[in-house]
Amino acid sequence: MTDATSSAVGVAVLGSEIRTRTSARSVWIRGPLWDGFWMMSALWLAPIAFWLARGHTDPESSPLDSLYFALTALFWIGHRLCSTYLAYCTEAYRPLLKTQPVRFVVLPLLITIGCFGIFLPPDSTLPWTRAERLVALAIIDYAWVTYHFAAQHFGALALYRSRTGRSRCLHTRRVDRLFALGVGGVLVFVADLLAGAVIYQDDWMDRWSFARWIVSGQDWIRFAGFAVLIISTAIAVYAEVRASQFSLPRLLYMIGLAVMVGIALQPRSLFLFLVIWTSQHWIVATGLASQTPRTELKPSRGVPRRILHELNSRPWAVVLLLTVLSVILLPIFEVEANRETGTYYGDRIFGAIAVQLRTSSWVPALVAVGFATGFIHYLLDRSIYRMSDPAVRAAAGGLLSNLDKI
Repeated sequence: MTDATSSAVGVAVLGSEIRTRTSARSVWIRGPLWDGFWMMSALWLAPIAFWLARGHTDPESSPLDSLYFALTALFWIGHRLCSTYLAYCTEAYRPLLKTQPVRFVVLPLLITIGCFGIFLPPDSTLPWTRAERLVALAIIDYAWVTYHFAAQHFGALALYRSRTGRSRCLHTRRVDRLFALGVGGVLVFVADLLAGAVIYQDDWMDRWSFARWIVSGQDWIRFAGFAVLIISTAIAVYAEVRASQFSLPRLLYMIGLAVMVGIALQPRSLFLFLVIWTSQHWIVATGLASQTPRTELKPSRGVPRRILHELNSRPWAVVLLLTVLSVILLPIFEVEANRETGTYYGDRIFGAIAVQLRTSSWVPALVAVGFATGFIHYLLDRSIYRMSDPAVRAAAGGLLSNLDKI
């Protein structure tokens, strides 16, 4: 082989390798359209929500309520079951059930037993009444879910960071963590506090000496919150734009998060924020779950496992399954979720059946199921997407392809 021929072959091979790496490390998870709908949902949810609520002093009585009804029915419970489905119904994560039984088996089982042990005994059995136990666990749930939402934002930014080859950049990681937890966690808690939306806020707020100070200082607290939001977003956006490997998806996700928190800090926009904030979280979780197992290996035996594999290899089928389950289970989980005043969307689909569930003798067990699945969801989400673990990265191959460690 001549030197010229060798050089030509070398250039061709090198070009092929570069194209392969570029394709495998696309800055998008699936592409601009898929990411735009599932991952950047805040950017299209916000204008739709504003448009539907326009001209109404009470957004809950506007067409926005119908949109929230549809999104709740389709995605709320389905998103809660995503991590459980990935852990127990996919071939991709089956090895982890054996190698990490504490994370995937023991702790979920203990959580389930604990929730039933708390809510099934009658009032006279334990030192606290059922109502008091409900308040205590609801406060724990609120704190955990607030962190859970913020952690998902950090995870999304980390996923896109890895796709640009910056997974080992400690500076970018710190910026992501501060932005996600500070803006998506702390500022949201402040907004909830000012709006009176923190769970059972009246039961504990009066015990704090600065409660009146918070109420009287709402205006300047909101102003300070907006200042922190603008400065934090500007720093995060500037760091991204200046990065040597710029990521448009990361930039769009940051802007979407900032928009949602900006709405939260507005007075009298609680329902508007609730619709966008929760729906974005559900949609992102469902989208990621549909992609995660799509490249799993086909099982060698077991008819149920083969059927699940055929489903898991088709992301649209996973989404369809989760949305169907979400609709069917809606009235069951609303027994626990609507602890205070609120709309029961399950009544619009199931009518008297949903009403009877809330007045039946099954209520303590249904409340236990609601809390248990919620806590397990928070726990398993952390285990399912713990990309610092090589075994988890291998299981999530459908989501990560050949990406670096996050």
